Amino acid sequence: MTGGRVAIVDLGLGNLHSVAKAFERAGARPELSADPGVLLAADRLVMPGQGAFKECAEALRGEVGDAVRQWISTGRPYLGICLGMQALFESSEEAPGARGLGIFKGKVKRFGSDLVDSEGHPLKVPHIGWNQIDSRHPVFENGEWYYFVHSYYCVPEDERLVVATTDYGGPFCSAIARDNVLACQFHPEKSQHAGARVIGHFLGDISWS
Repeated sequence: MTGGRVAIVDLGLGNLHSVAKAFERAGARPELSADPGVLLAADRLVMPGQGAFKECAEALRGEVGDAVRQWISTGRPYLGICLGMQALFESSEEAPGARGLGIFKGKVKRFGSDLVDSEGHPLKVPHIGWNQIDSRHPVFENGEWYYFVHSYYCVPEDERLVVATTDYGGPFCSAIARDNVLACQFHPEKSQHAGARVIGHFLGDISWS
């Protein structure tokens, strides 16, 4: 099960080598590109997340953003990772005025400065490290631990989009799914065997509905 050609959207915002290597290990043939023709010719599309929302929104303003929207409209598999999940929404508190892809209605919010754990100990922002998810989706394993690096989280208007939550001073949306679109706030490429299974499911024929 290779998943065919996998295009990884390269917005020039960070080193995506670890993402490409993770897909290679899963048997795929990933290609990093910002060329709309390359993106639209692939069998699966991945948009990883590194950098800031403002720079991401600016990079998606033109042909690349149009290609991602077109891709999603065709019904072919899309996986958004971290910022690649946040970019699916309309706006972010990180960059007031910057516009996301607007695939889904909703916004991206920053964790509060007063977060505490269940024992009352202060929690740091950004949220960095391993954390557990509560999932109702076959791609994201309920109770599994994944690796997070983020200060912002998605708040969809339609709560039915949310298929996994994670607790960090309270529950937040850690994965969404609808039709051909999967997206997660955590990093599968940094999540060892658990992340490899997410990538394997994405490359396979599992039902996402």
